[in-house]
Amino acid sequence: MLSWFQALMPKEGRFFDLFEAHAKTLCAGAEALRRMLDGGDKVPELCAEVARHENDADQITRECMLAVRRTFITPFDRSDIIDLITAMDDAIDQMHKTAKAVTLFDQRSFHPDMVKLGDLIVEAAGHTSEAIPLLRSMRANAGQLNRIAEEVTRLEDLSDKLYDDGMAALYRGPAKTDPMAYIVGAEIYDHLEKVVDRFEDVANRISGVLIEHL
Repeated sequence: MLSWFQALMPKEGRFFDLFEAHAKTLCAGAEALRRMLDGGDKVPELCAEVARHENDADQITRECMLAVRRTFITPFDRSDIIDLITAMDDAIDQMHKTAKAVTLFDQRSFHPDMVKLGDLIVEAAGHTSEAIPLLRSMRANAGQLNRIAEEVTRLEDLSDKLYDDGMAALYRGPAKTDPMAYIVGAEIYDHLEKVVDRFEDVANRISGVLIEHL
């Protein structure tokens, strides 16, 4: 009876397809966020675009969670699948939080270090999108996956410095004459830096999968 039931169950589901689809939303969300940081009249439109990509990512995450429950044999541990898709979703959730803060404070211009953080976010999303398909053959691609994870960690280190430099510039400038501008700037810097942190979490999850399964 059990063998008959197992034969009817999907063997691996669409996990890699779902991971890759989610990675595409990460790249699209990162690109929209970066264009938002150019400022100007299109900022509200680009904030809305980030929200749409976040909604698409949520749908993919739900599909992945459902597949975990329904699939008899998964490509790697269920807990690792859940942790990876959750970490990816946290990254685009943090992009959405950034866009919501920009909308709340009605920002139309951004400090240079915020723009640089946006560049790092796009780069981190690109590395994630590069890494995810390599998981289909993780043994053959282990070296490349490890190099990508190390590169994302390097980007996170750079984001910490940009955050510190940006906060110092805010303190030297708006903090003395316009406290609200300082508060708003600090909030946006915090959200942007956390986006890069979330991409490092994704890289760490990928590294964890490699350690567990190789």
